[in-house]
Amino acid sequence: MFDHVSFSVKNYENSVKFYDETLSLLGYKREVTLDMPNYKAVGYGNGGIRPCLWISAAGREDEEIGKAKGLHFALVAPTQDAIHQWYTKCLELGGKDNGEPGPRQHYHAGYYGAFVIDPNGWRLEACLHHYKAK
Repeated sequence: MFDHVSFSVKNYENSVKFYDETLSLLGYKREVTLDMPNYKAVGYGNGGIRPCLWISAAGREDEEIGKAKGLHFALVAPTQDAIHQWYTKCLELGGKDNGEPGPRQHYHAGYYGAFVIDPNGWRLEACLHHYKAK
C-alpha cells in the first residue's frame, strides 16, 4: 500500500546513529544518504527496489517532531531474538520503553512485538506475526 514513510528528527546526527544501529538488528540498512546544503536525509530498506523508511532534518518550523497522536511505525522483525536485541539497543541509545518484548495474543495468534519511543518522541514497534511459544 505505502511506497515509503518519512519523518523529521530533532538531532539528525544522533538519530542517524540510533536508526543505523537499531534497524540493522532487524535486517535493514541505510541505502541512501542525501547530504545537500539545505537538505539531509537517509533512507533505510532491506535491499528491495528502494528505501521505504526515511528520516531527515527537514520540515516546516511550525511542525512539532514526534507529536502525531496515535501514530507509530511498526517494523517487521525476522525473529523473536532480533526483537529483543532491537529493544535493548533502542534503550541503550536513548529510546524509552513503551512495551517490553512479548507475545501480543490479543492482536492475533502468533503476534510478538516490542514497543519503544525513540529520542525524538516517535513511537516504534518491532513485530513478527508467526510467533510460536518455545
